[in-house]
Amino acid sequence: MASLVKTRTRPPHAQFDILLIWVFIALLTIGLVMVYSSSIATAEGSKFTGHQATYYLMRHSMFIIVGLIAGVLAFQMPVQLWQTYSPYLFLAGVALLVLVLIPHVGREVNGSRRWLSLFVINLQPSEMMKLFAVMYAADYTVRKGAEKNSLMKAFLPMFAVIAVVGAFLLLEPDMGAFVVILSIAFCTLWLGGFNVKVFGALLVALPMAFAALIFSSPYRMQRVIGFMDPWADPFGKGYQLSHALIAFGRGERFGVGLGASVEKLFYLPEAHTDFLMAVIAEELGLAGVVCVIGLFAMVVIRAYQIGRHAAFLERHYSALVAQGIGVWIGVQAMINIGVNMGVLPTKGLTLPFLSFGGSGVVVNCIAAAVLLRVDYENRRIARGMPA
Repeated sequence: MASLVKTRTRPPHAQFDILLIWVFIALLTIGLVMVYSSSIATAEGSKFTGHQATYYLMRHSMFIIVGLIAGVLAFQMPVQLWQTYSPYLFLAGVALLVLVLIPHVGREVNGSRRWLSLFVINLQPSEMMKLFAVMYAADYTVRKGAEKNSLMKAFLPMFAVIAVVGAFLLLEPDMGAFVVILSIAFCTLWLGGFNVKVFGALLVALPMAFAALIFSSPYRMQRVIGFMDPWADPFGKGYQLSHALIAFGRGERFGVGLGASVEKLFYLPEAHTDFLMAVIAEELGLAGVVCVIGLFAMVVIRAYQIGRHAAFLERHYSALVAQGIGVWIGVQAMINIGVNMGVLPTKGLTLPFLSFGGSGVVVNCIAAAVLLRVDYENRRIARGMPA
């Protein structure tokens, strides 16, 4: 009888990673609050927004709601289904990258042609391509597992595919998205056990290729020069970074207080998108920055743990998808924070889950749902249940 009572009162196994869910909720909530705080002055002073202070708040709230709905739908899809359709999703992403480059089809903003106008919202194909790259790279690595030591059969086909995608992204131009997708592809191949000698050669070839890209474009060269010394031209190419650094300096340990930022008052461009972290640093200080970095670190750590669990269960595609999402979120967050702090040149990358932007927020929510789905299936299979 005692054993029966003990069995009945034993708590059931959790089917979801509750901690990871709360981390995603925390990131979205912080993003919503900080987007509103950083965009009030811009919204009030713009004819485009009708001088409505809550314009970006309402838009971002709508994006989060759409993202959550899309995430719930994505969670219903078994990981096996994502694997089946990953090549077709990748091809669809490439088609969208081509479409955005067509004059009068792709929308140009600030000299970059990165968006497709859908009347109500603008679709950014490069954001979708990050998710599709995770799916495709994981599927490719699993399919080429028996040939992973062959340079010609395993590595060069992926290299060619990423080179084509990179060419389209550089024509927009969107160097930041190219760096993220390149990181996803090669880290997935590395995690999949591809030949170490190939990656040794990459350590030499990639820096040379990036140097060639920088020196071949005056636009990229100016960004690198401005990043190295923003104070040499604080009212020109160093304007954004110099004001971002001022925001970090003003924040000190605990910030000047929520809503009290000065840099967001028409000094710091793109305060609610690319440079949201600078406003967080100014208003919430070092404590706020460490909190945000800690949340991203938890996402990356859990993604790798979920991937390792999937690999232990011999679910190799699921393992690579989970770890690929971790690489994507980690690399993009690192680049964005590095840009805001003056450690890296300006890339035009948003802060995942936090920055204003419909395509980014929706795709981030879908990626979060896929990661949670991998963990959900891991837990069910570990208990002897069907995925």
